[in-house]
Amino acid sequence: MYRVFEALDELVTIVEEARGVPMTSGCVVPRGDLLELLDDIRDAIPRELDDAQDVLDHRDSMISKAKHESEQGVGQAREEADRTLAEARAEAERMVADARAHAERLVAEAEREAERVVAAGRHEYEDLVGRSRDESERMIQAGRASYERAVEEGRNEQHRLVQQTEVVQAAHAESARVLDAASGEANRLRAECDAYVDAKLADFEDLLAHTLRTVGKGRASLRAPVTSSSASGAPFDYARD
Repeated sequence: MYRVFEALDELVTIVEEARGVPMTSGCVVPRGDLLELLDDIRDAIPRELDDAQDVLDHRDSMISKAKHESEQGVGQAREEADRTLAEARAEAERMVADARAHAERLVAEAEREAERVVAAGRHEYEDLVGRSRDESERMIQAGRASYERAVEEGRNEQHRLVQQTEVVQAAHAESARVLDAASGEANRLRAECDAYVDAKLADFEDLLAHTLRTVGKGRASLRAPVTSSSASGAPFDYARD
């Protein structure tokens, strides 16, 4: 077929380069060259036609072969896809089972930790309350003793001053001052004791609130559906907010 196109190109070139005939649209071409090119075309066309016929004859067999190979490829691809899907499903079920077991272990550990924290908090609360009560009683007793001592000293001082006529008014004033000072000291000690007990109870209240939030998060995580993406992280945090 290449020779046919080549000969046609040569014919076109000869016609384009031929000398024209004056007063007409014709031209003078070399007859021998044209006949030779036409013979080449005549000889080449049958061979090309035979080759094209051979291609047509083998077309059906080639199409059938390609179709058979395509069906085989599709079957193998379908089998491979089914096998891959089965393996993926098995792997997903295994991961879900592992995640569920991990979540259950975390929840159990959280419950144990919560029970331990609550028990420790209760013990610390009782210890703080006991120590606060003892400290309060001690401070109240100390304040009462200081107050009574100051009152007694004031009374003694008042009695001594009463014995002296010239300083009776001064004795009354000093007695009142001593009594006021003793009362103020007792009030101050009582206020400090109340503030100490209130601060300890506030700390324990924060600890109990954190513990309850931790237990709530663990229960919510146990009730929520478990997925492979969420199972990789811890469901709750033990760090204090």
